[in-house]
Amino acid sequence: MKNESFHCDNCGKEITKHPTGSARNHCPFCLFSKHLDKDFPGDRASECKAIMKPVWKDYHKNKGWMVVHECIKCWKKIPNKLSEDDSVDVFGRL
Repeated sequence: MKNESFHCDNCGKEITKHPTGSARNHCPFCLFSKHLDKDFPGDRASECKAIMKPVWKDYHKNKGWMVVHECIKCWKKIPNKLSEDDSVDVFGRL
């Protein structure tokens, strides 16, 4: 997995690398992601490439708080770990 900067296709903000070196896979401001992975995190094998919206958060005892993204094109759901700098107040607006 790569820790790299990207442009958010939902809110338009430029997103910097994750501060602790972990791979950032969603916008910390709006929590939207992009459907890039197919079979496992970081494989970048998805042909879909559509926007993935945050639909709910869930707590996992081994990973902590997770955001579940749902693809707006193919409906695939993918959980991702939330970061300390993520705007979790987004869930109040969903």
